[in-house]
Amino acid sequence: MLQSPEFWVAVAFVILIGVIAKPVWKTITSSLDSRAERIRESLDDAMKLREEAQHLLAEYQRKQRDAAKECEEIVASAEAAAARLATEAGEKLEQALVRREQLAIDKIAQAEAEALQQVRDTTVNIAIAATRSILEQRIDAQTGKILIDRTIAELATKLN
Repeated sequence: MLQSPEFWVAVAFVILIGVIAKPVWKTITSSLDSRAERIRESLDDAMKLREEAQHLLAEYQRKQRDAAKECEEIVASAEAAAARLATEAGEKLEQALVRREQLAIDKIAQAEAEALQQVRDTTVNIAIAATRSILEQRIDAQTGKILIDRTIAELATKLN
């Protein structure tokens, strides 16, 4: 069998395959290893990006909850301010109404006082005119002179 050319062709073919296969095998395995490494890096990057996305999602959800709480606080504050302003406006309106009512009462009292004073003045003027008319009709010049003298004499005692 060592003498047969087929044997030596087969041996040469096996050696050729062995010689060619070793570098090809190294190239194929290194190519597959580098591809596996790239895939692993891509997976690692994808995991990192996923973790970052989850972190950002959690952060934005927290910010959204905080914003919602802040909105609720603002709304509650606005409602409280509106209620306070409504109460203050009601109180101010009530005070203004009380002041206007008091002003009206004061004006009415002043008008009554002025009317009473006018009635008194008119009554006094009428009484004086009536008295003058009666005195002019009933008292003569002599009696008037006596009354005037007597009144002047009493005046000194009444003034002191």
